[in-house]
Amino acid sequence: MTESNSLVKELTEEGDGGHKRNRKKNKKEDSWRQEGPRDPFAMLDALPEKKQQEIQRALHLFSMGSNLPKTLQQAKKRTYSFWDTQPVPRLGESNETHGPIVEDVASVRQEPFSLPQGFSWDTLDLSSPKVLRELCSLLNDNYMEDDDNTIKSDFSPEYLEWALQPPNWVAQWHCGVRVETNNKLVGFIAAVPSEVCIFETEKRMVQVKFLCVHKKLRLKRMTPVLIRELTRRVNQQGIYQAVYTASVVLPTPLSSCSPWHRPLNPRKLNDVGYPGLRQNMNLQRALKFLRLPEVTKTPGLRPMTKKDVVGIRSLLQSHLCKFHLRPMLSSEEVEHWLLPRKDVIDTYVVEGDDGTLTDMVSFHSTSYKVLNHPVHTGLKAAVLLYVATTATDPGLLLEDTLVLAKSKGFDIFSALDVMDNKSFLEKLKFSVHDSSLYYYLYNWKCPNVSPDKVGLLLPN
Repeated sequence: MTESNSLVKELTEEGDGGHKRNRKKNKKEDSWRQEGPRDPFAMLDALPEKKQQEIQRALHLFSMGSNLPKTLQQAKKRTYSFWDTQPVPRLGESNETHGPIVEDVASVRQEPFSLPQGFSWDTLDLSSPKVLRELCSLLNDNYMEDDDNTIKSDFSPEYLEWALQPPNWVAQWHCGVRVETNNKLVGFIAAVPSEVCIFETEKRMVQVKFLCVHKKLRLKRMTPVLIRELTRRVNQQGIYQAVYTASVVLPTPLSSCSPWHRPLNPRKLNDVGYPGLRQNMNLQRALKFLRLPEVTKTPGLRPMTKKDVVGIRSLLQSHLCKFHLRPMLSSEEVEHWLLPRKDVIDTYVVEGDDGTLTDMVSFHSTSYKVLNHPVHTGLKAAVLLYVATTATDPGLLLEDTLVLAKSKGFDIFSALDVMDNKSFLEKLKFSVHDSSLYYYLYNWKCPNVSPDKVGLLLPN
């Protein structure tokens, strides 16, 4: 018996009660039911939550653990059968030229790519509250990989509307996969339009987001089909380049950066065993070390309003022009991405005595559900987006931002060491995480970009 069949057998026995002495009783009670194998999906859903988590962790380790290299050294030993067919740089290649890998796409396929039997494509209508809830459920249960199985994503409909419906969004780029028998959503991938400057070239492309396949279907090789289908739909709109990030190594990273974390609520993080806490520090010492001021210190600091859009766009344009990979934001995009929304995005500006905006800072909200804990049910993380300063020291502005985030109930503050962030992360008692986030370009070659020259952030 193979390991996968053994796992299905275990699921079947668990779903039936797991005890032979109950089988006669079960047989009598179930005699009216249709004969045939029971649905392992339904059986898994019927188990207690703790048992479900244990089995899903086993499925994750079995189906994916050995296939996701986290470093370039690991990646060099792996064969990328799918990515070798795509217009991306090969691992080990050194690019000094700039431009598309495939110059012209002769024709774009008109028919959707074939899915495994029993599944069908669906373009998700995110204006429907029901569909938004379905997408939240899929992502919350399957998007974030947590080997310890102690927390999982907790996306809200409001967050997904913000992340997936910027100006000029395209409905066809919200690409879902459903089970034909019950219409259950089991796969998703999305793209949003973006004007990006790569070195000196401005390019219309898409940001690829939320690639997600149900954990029970990881062995179906559905991910390559999702990528091909989204590529086809984007190509139909005359766009042939994309930018995306991943925590694993694919062919071939444009840049590699590190996440940094700064606890705001050390007691709670200690209670739930959050890995971002320093291991050489007990709780009392951590509370003292991580103490923040009670109030902000920067004069003129206030929340962004709609009338600040023009001033913020001007600040960002001046700030971002020094980076090799950066967004070209319109006024409509600045309003969409940065105008404060409760539990989604917060932006603050510093207004001078003459009414001009001199500085800005923004962060978005990421929520997590805490599993199997007697007291805590969730965590809130603030994730730094953009900082642009002309009159205030960025470290002082970020310290005020930490104070504001803590007052709003955030438990931890996270940032990537992109742009100029590394100049203040250590001073503000952030600690680096032992993982990496890799940036990728699809159908574009150019020299590698160091993290301090990356000015593009992709909220996921």
